[in-house]
Amino acid sequence: MRTYGVIMAGGGGTRFWPLSRKERPKQLLNLSGREIMVNETIDRVAKSIGKDDLFIVTNVSQAGLMQTETKGRIREDHILAEPAARNTAACIGYAAMEIVRKYEDGIMCILPSDAFVKDEEEFKRIIDAAISAAEDTDKLVTIGIKPTFPATGYGYIKRKADAAGNVTFDSEKSYTEVEEFVEKPDAETAKTYVGEGNYLWNSGMFIWKASTILSKFQMLLPDIYECLVRIGDAMGSSREQEVIDEVYPVIPKISIDYGIMERSDDVLVIEGDFGWNDVGSLDMLGIMKEADESGNVLYGDQINLDTTDCISYSSDKLIATIGVKDLIIVQTPDAVLVCDKKRAQDVKGIVDILAENGRDSLL
Repeated sequence: MRTYGVIMAGGGGTRFWPLSRKERPKQLLNLSGREIMVNETIDRVAKSIGKDDLFIVTNVSQAGLMQTETKGRIREDHILAEPAARNTAACIGYAAMEIVRKYEDGIMCILPSDAFVKDEEEFKRIIDAAISAAEDTDKLVTIGIKPTFPATGYGYIKRKADAAGNVTFDSEKSYTEVEEFVEKPDAETAKTYVGEGNYLWNSGMFIWKASTILSKFQMLLPDIYECLVRIGDAMGSSREQEVIDEVYPVIPKISIDYGIMERSDDVLVIEGDFGWNDVGSLDMLGIMKEADESGNVLYGDQINLDTTDCISYSSDKLIATIGVKDLIIVQTPDAVLVCDKKRAQDVKGIVDILAENGRDSLL
C-alpha cells in the first residue's frame, strides 16, 4: 500500500515568543543553523516516503510563506490550508479525507513539524517498522519515546504488561499494545513512570491507514466525521474551496489524542530511541546547539561574564550578561524576553496578555 507523509505545521508556537510570530511561527525558523524546522522534517521523512507523497497541513495565513519556504520539497497542491485552527483531529481528518477521496487509500505517517531528531538513521528504521505494523494489523500505531528524564511537559503512554509487570514486547514485530495514555504528570509521578520502565513519552507521531482513521472518526467523533464527509464530497469540484471555507470553521475543536487515541482499544506503540525532543518551549533551544564550557547555549553576538547555564539568543544586538544563572534571554528587533528557565512553559502567558491588550504587532 502506498504511504503518504502528513506534516502538521499550523501551530502558532506561542511558547517560543518572541522568536515565533503569527507571520513566521516556530516551524519556519532556523534554530539548528542548518534549515528551518519544517524543511528538516521533510528531509527526514523523505528517506522513507517519496517527496511527491508528502503533504503539509497549515493555517491559511501561513500557506503562502509555507509554499515559498518548502519550494522544491513539497508539491504546491499538497499544502492543505486550514481556514481556521480546529486542533489536531480536524487537521488529521482533513488530510485523511484528501488521501481517500483523491488517491483511494494509503498509509498515513503523521508527524509534527517542529521536533528535533538526532539519530536520523534510527528514526528511519522506526518509521519503516511503524508503516509495516499499520499495514499488517490495520490498527492505530504511534511512536513512543524512551524517556531520558522524568519530564513533566510531555504526556505518557503506558504499555501493556504481563502479570509479573513485564512489558509484552514482540521483538520480531517491534510493537506492543497500549494500555492507556496519561496526561502530563507532576514531578513525582513522572519519576514513578520512568522508574517503572513501561511508560514512554507521547511523541505525537501517528501511523495508520487513512480509511482506518476515518472509520474511527465515524465511530467516535461523528459530528467531525459529518463535516469531513461534506468536505470530501466537494473535493475535485469547483466548489471545493467554498465548502472548505464554509465547513471547516464549525468543526468541533478536539485533539486526536482526546478524541480518538484515548478512546480506542486497538492502539499499538513502537518504542523510539533516536534522540528526539519536542522543541515546544524556549528551554529546548538547549538541545539544538552545544553548550559552552559554562553550560550556556548562545546565539548571536554575546559577552558573558560569570554566566552559567543560560540560553541567550541575540537577533541583531549585543547581549551582555554578568553574574546570572539559569535564565532564558531572547532579543528580537521589537522585543526582549528575560525568563527563569523553570518558567519557560509560561511564556504563552505573555502572548495572551499582548493579545488581550490589542498589541497585535507583537504577536
